[in-house]
Amino acid sequence: MENLIGLVLGSVLQAPVLISESRQVVGLLAAAAVAVLAARLGWLGTDRLIARRGRADQD
Repeated sequence: MENLIGLVLGSVLQAPVLISESRQVVGLLAAAAVAVLAARLGWLGTDRLIARRGRADQD
């Protein structure tokens, strides 16, 4: 029983440290995901703009 209480107490005391460390990793992953999405959106937008200009030149 003593071991169980020690384990629970240790987990509760370490939770803020783990949350603060994971916050940095989550922020980094979110920034990378936003960068990839922005690059993809820019790529698609550029392709559509070029295609639209190409159609205007053919008319």
